[in-house]
Amino acid sequence: MAYGLNIPPHGALDLLSLGALVHRLDPGITPFRKATSCLIHVSGGEFNVAANLADCFGLNTGIATAMVDYPIGHLIAERVRAMGVRPFYQHFAHNGVTGPNMASTYSDRGQGVRAPVVFYNRANEAAAQLKPGDFDWQAIFANGVRWFHSGGIFAALSESTGELIIEGLKAAKSAGAVTSFDLNYRAKLWSLWGGQDRALAVIKRIVAHVDVLVGNEEDLQMGLGIPGPAVTAKSKLDPEAFFGMIGQVTALYPHVKVVATTLRETHSANRHSWSAVAWINGQTYQAPTSELDVYDRIGGGDGFAAGLFYGLLKGESEQEAVNLGWAHGALLTTFPGDTTMATVEQVRSLAQGGSARVQR
Repeated sequence: MAYGLNIPPHGALDLLSLGALVHRLDPGITPFRKATSCLIHVSGGEFNVAANLADCFGLNTGIATAMVDYPIGHLIAERVRAMGVRPFYQHFAHNGVTGPNMASTYSDRGQGVRAPVVFYNRANEAAAQLKPGDFDWQAIFANGVRWFHSGGIFAALSESTGELIIEGLKAAKSAGAVTSFDLNYRAKLWSLWGGQDRALAVIKRIVAHVDVLVGNEEDLQMGLGIPGPAVTAKSKLDPEAFFGMIGQVTALYPHVKVVATTLRETHSANRHSWSAVAWINGQTYQAPTSELDVYDRIGGGDGFAAGLFYGLLKGESEQEAVNLGWAHGALLTTFPGDTTMATVEQVRSLAQGGSARVQR
């Protein structure tokens, strides 16, 4: 399948991500102010995609990122190895007191009517100090990279990270790789150094080099400045508003061949209705809708992106690629942590109409 994309058939890496690694502290359903213990999950929007593609789907992936040489960095690097992702690190030394640090994310899962809560400590984050020139792209791409991915969270960290993404995208295009970007608009991060106006200026320059966009209606409005629909009483599972904005996206960025997003209606912390849609080279596709019993919702969107990219990289039909993304994202909400614990067989079974009946 072509999809309007010229995906290289071979490469030492099927996908290379550029982004920040973080560690998420998770006290489960206990709010942080009452927590007495927590799990540690290694995460990062861009890393999650690479980790999911390696661990579940068996692809060769890499991550270009910052690594601080201290115990938290060692913990994170061990998890990168365990997920089968090849690291390309820019190393930083920790001063023993103030950093630079590997960022921390804090979240409780919520329960029922009590929503999940997420907050950050990204003070003196090493990844925010990454800048153009920190990676030898020529060497990284020398043996072939089929797909290059980054995202809006990394772009929002500092004035230099967006410039690094653009440098990486240009190198990827020169090397013949397909490029993708998850808009992932985070108002809290952008508010620290310019707000939405700065976000628009940076993200528009990034998307000029992107083939595949992931993002919902809010991402398209806030990150790209695409006029959106008025708020209505329609279900969040209705793709009409999203598809209605695609014409404006492609008018501004005619080189973009794929735009995709998840659709989620949250009934409670643990009960979501879930679907996904994509516009692929002029045609629209929608996954089924399922009712999810959610264990941990963090990372579901990255799970969708990974499954979709896998389908496209493997030459599946457009509808099957969307269904694989939908199925993997759904499964990811049933595991603790931000990265996958699913097998490709489980993903394909669900994508093709499987159920939760016991497998004997």
